[in-house]
Amino acid sequence: MDGDIAPIEKIAELAVEYNALTFLDEVHAVGMYGPRGAGIAADLNVADRIDIIQGTMAKAIGIIGGYIAGSDSLIDCVRSYASGFIFTTSLPPSIVSACLANIEYLKGSDKERNTLHEKTTLLRKMLAKARIPVMEASVTHVLPVLIGDARKCKDAARRLLEHHCIYLQPINSPTVPVGTERFRINVTPNHTEEHISYLAESLAKVFEYFDIPFENVRQQESA
Repeated sequence: MDGDIAPIEKIAELAVEYNALTFLDEVHAVGMYGPRGAGIAADLNVADRIDIIQGTMAKAIGIIGGYIAGSDSLIDCVRSYASGFIFTTSLPPSIVSACLANIEYLKGSDKERNTLHEKTTLLRKMLAKARIPVMEASVTHVLPVLIGDARKCKDAARRLLEHHCIYLQPINSPTVPVGTERFRINVTPNHTEEHISYLAESLAKVFEYFDIPFENVRQQESA
């Protein structure tokens, strides 16, 4: 929820030391990071030290479905004993074919990945210029904008939709701790500079309307 990256290398080292299994959720990274879009673990060159990697066919792949990757014996165990897998209906062949086509495309194209990161950098700059507080832990394309109040978070989301035609999902407790309620924002390669500028301007107007603290105010309050 914070847009951060776990210390994967250190966790893998601890797993070896204590004979533990490692499980890495890469659903927000597959297709968007690493060589050929293989994810953060591949980008850090530690994928072979992770026992189970979870990914999705939604998000960057743009279809539906999910998967785990691991050793032959581990995957065979899941196939044989995991009721959640055994009693799940298989994806239709047309969906699987679409997933495969998109994966093959993203393996060979860096254009979308590079554009995503360029647009993310632009969004960060525009939010900073508008003094919209992005939580410091974020180092990825996921930008959590701190609201800090559950009611204001919900009401601000409604006003953004009704007055600015922008939908942002309010993230409240218990999904995140009380006091860290937020919007979780990320752009796509298809968003234009005009889209991003309009988002930053609209957020600033909504912050003013609901008296949500801007970045410099929060810094003064924490000083």
